[in-house]
Amino acid sequence: MGSQPSKPVQSTSTPITMYDEKKAATLSFQTKGDDTVGWASVPVDSLAEWSSEFDSSPTLQLSRLILTNADPVTSLTSRKALIHDNKVFNLQLKGLGAKNEYPGPRVNQGSSGRCWLFATCNVLRYNVMEQLKIEDFELAQAYLFFYDKLEKANHYLENMIELADEPNDSRTVSFLNREPLGDGGQWDMAVNILEKYGCVPKTIYPESFSSMASGKLNNMILSKLREFAIVLREQAKTQSVSSLRKTKSEMMTQIYTTLSITLGAPPHPDEPFTWDYYDSENKFHHWRGSPKEFYAQFCQRKNMAPKDSFSLINDPRNKYEHLYTVERLGNVWGGRPVRYVNAPIEALEDAVVAGIKANTPLFFGCDSGKTGDRVSGVWDTELYDTKLAYGWSLQANKTQRLETGDSSMTHAMVITAVHLDESGRPLKYKIENSWSDQNGEKGWFMMTASWFREYVYQVVIPRSVADKRWTAVYDAGNPTVLKPWDPMVSPI
Repeated sequence: MGSQPSKPVQSTSTPITMYDEKKAATLSFQTKGDDTVGWASVPVDSLAEWSSEFDSSPTLQLSRLILTNADPVTSLTSRKALIHDNKVFNLQLKGLGAKNEYPGPRVNQGSSGRCWLFATCNVLRYNVMEQLKIEDFELAQAYLFFYDKLEKANHYLENMIELADEPNDSRTVSFLNREPLGDGGQWDMAVNILEKYGCVPKTIYPESFSSMASGKLNNMILSKLREFAIVLREQAKTQSVSSLRKTKSEMMTQIYTTLSITLGAPPHPDEPFTWDYYDSENKFHHWRGSPKEFYAQFCQRKNMAPKDSFSLINDPRNKYEHLYTVERLGNVWGGRPVRYVNAPIEALEDAVVAGIKANTPLFFGCDSGKTGDRVSGVWDTELYDTKLAYGWSLQANKTQRLETGDSSMTHAMVITAVHLDESGRPLKYKIENSWSDQNGEKGWFMMTASWFREYVYQVVIPRSVADKRWTAVYDAGNPTVLKPWDPMVSPI
């Protein structure tokens, strides 16, 4: 597991120096002496020796008896960890409505990779509910999803035009061809869609079969886009970029039609719609305007507009206090680039505390597949005791996990509360997820401070709340460009 204990520990004031995350972990192995002869292929005669060692261990035999008949991971859940991992927090967002509670996370991304859009909408809906004094509300994630798909298709075809002179088997072209229209994305990409298309309430553009289960739609469009790329790359041998873009516009008509048939045609960004709703006192309200007007009027708190927020990341492989961007990752061609300010993990912790104190929920990116339990809604580095059952534990640190592909950003969610110790350092965090109310505690999850340090890679923070040290790095520009396949830039 990770190098830090996950149970409530008394951490020190900033800066924390509990461990050096850039230092390689010590991965030591016991040998039987200097005369041990190594081998390349597994020797059959070693099997008897290994079996004898296994059979002589009552602990290993007990482990086999249990784990051959049960889930080998959840069976090792630490009861002690679950008892410690209660969902009580002493720093929370201001409540809304008659019950003075934060809106519950009953959102469900279904069988799709839209977590980043759900996390974005969950941040923004707090603004809508606070301003309009309503207790139950969702933004239309499917609306953003439609236009993100449309923009990603165009982004891919523009890349193919720009890379027409590169061979098909170049790493960049091969990578882009692998999944040109994936569901994933990043905060800056969400801002691009919001600024260009606005947003609408979910009642105006509800979910469809293929927004909730996007695989078949993706496969159809992926194959068509690859066909389009073949045509454009062939035409590029004899035609101008202007001519290629004329061909591309005809291709994009087919993509728009396919999306409209499968997802339903959404409102245009400047097309007025009518929205009727009740507030928390059951008073009727009527609003009419366009998606862009709705976004501008209700989704942007003073000094906390989405376009004025940026990503702090913790990537211990690379230089801190430095700006990074990503080669060819995006959706709106010519739009806002994906940019990250790399900082020590303590800076991300401080950003969360500052954000919650400023009464804003916080978008964050992490590796959700590590040491977590959906049923109890817990992420904790001490949740599973593999050493007790197998005799070994995981020792690689954050740097090594990134370098070997063992970890990357895979999921985006929202932090809505934090529990602080006496010195003001985080012990655990309250998480609003997008896996429906059938997971966790009616959709709520908890992560420990040590899990945050090991598996959280990104926190999005408004400029007005962020430490000026990090806004200065962002404003200085001149980012280092990361390759599109870098694990730190996985579109979550």
